[in-house]
This record gives sequence, structure tokens and C-alpha cells, in this order.
Amino acid sequence: NGDGSSKVLVRALGPELTSFGVSDALLDPTLNLFDGNGNLVGSNDNWKDSQQTAIQATGLAPGDDREPAILTTLIQGNWTAILRGKNNTTGVGLIELYRIQ
Repeated sequence: NGDGSSKVLVRALGPELTSFGVSDALLDPTLNLFDGNGNLVGSNDNWKDSQQTAIQATGLAPGDDREPAILTTLIQGNWTAILRGKNNTTGVGLIELYRIQ
């Protein structure tokens, strides 16, 4: 937007993917958000652990409590979201980013 920043919801899906026929979905994903300098600026394990009310208000809350989400304002620049399995578990996951108006 005009000031070079955007409010976004970053969420990582794993368990919810099984309802779409994904057989090897990541069962307990974690999400980390890094700025362009590699600094960790946000992390989440289970979306209801923090920001629950604000995330629900977006209408985009993950469908499974084990899925992480981060609601934040990003300034213009490079950002990296990393999805991992808790305790080094493996499987299929999906990162989604929504711009919140």
C-alpha cells in the first residue's frame, strides 16, 4: 500500500490437507517468518496459542488447531516463511499468504 507495508496472514497447512486427499500430510507443522536479513521475526506452532481472536476475525483461521498462523504487518522487502514438521517429522505441507485489507 502507500506506506510500503501490508497486513498479512501467513498460515501453514498440514493436517487439513488430508481432507483434500493428501495421504502424507505433515501432522504437526511449525511456521517461522524471517526478514530479508535472516532475522526471525515471527514463529508459531499451533495457531490458537497466540493471536487466536485476531486470526479468527480475518475469517481465514486454519481448519485444524495444530496448524500454525502468523498475523503481522510486513514492510516492503524480502521475507521468507519456513514450514517444518515438529520434532523433525516429515510430510506434505502448504504455506499460504493472504493480504488483509
